[in-house]
Parts: sequence; C-alpha cells; structure tokens
Amino acid sequence: MEPQEHTVDAKGKRLGRLASGIAHILLGKESTDFAKNKIASVRVHVENVDALDIPEQKRTTKIYDRYSGFHGGRSEETLEEVIAKKGTREALTRAVYNMLPANRLRKGRMKNLVIK
Repeated sequence: MEPQEHTVDAKGKRLGRLASGIAHILLGKESTDFAKNKIASVRVHVENVDALDIPEQKRTTKIYDRYSGFHGGRSEETLEEVIAKKGTREALTRAVYNMLPANRLRKGRMKNLVIK
C-alpha cells in the first residue's frame, strides 16, 4: 500500500500547534484504517521550517534536559541553544518526538517525518 503524502507549510505557525498536528497525522488518526498498534502508512513533509513563529519568551524558558544515568549526568539546554546549534529543524523534531507515545513504534513513526 502506497503511503499517503501530507505536505505541511510551517510559515508563521506556532511550534507546539504545528508539532501536535504532525504527531496526529503520524499516528494515523487521519486515516479510516487507524490501529494504535501499527505504524500508519503516511509520510509528512514539512516546508519553510525556518519561518516558524517561536516567541522570544519560549526560546529562553523552554528547557530540554537529558540524564546519562550517572551521578551529575543531568544536562540542560534551552530552546535558544538548540536552535543556535542545530537549527529550527531540530526543535521541531524534538517537539514531534515528545508528542508521540513513548513505545516501540515511536522510532518507526519518526522515520515518516521529512523536514525540508
């Protein structure tokens, strides 16, 4: 079965609202044959990611943290630092990733996301 192609224009849209819409499509809830235990045959293309509308307050207050598992292994970085290092593509990728259910299907669903 051919995957359904969805093209999303990110110009002027808010980061969270765009990410939740993309996560909704990646879950397959748009299709009639939705099953929560299957990876939907959809592909989402996102264009104009650099024109996302991210407020200044969100850039400074949104914090991503990681933990390595060792004592003192917690590291934090703000959204502004993520955008400076890796660009707005990484910010959108992390937002969509965190909005998908944390199970074995998350990696496969993220492979259906193409950010240009």
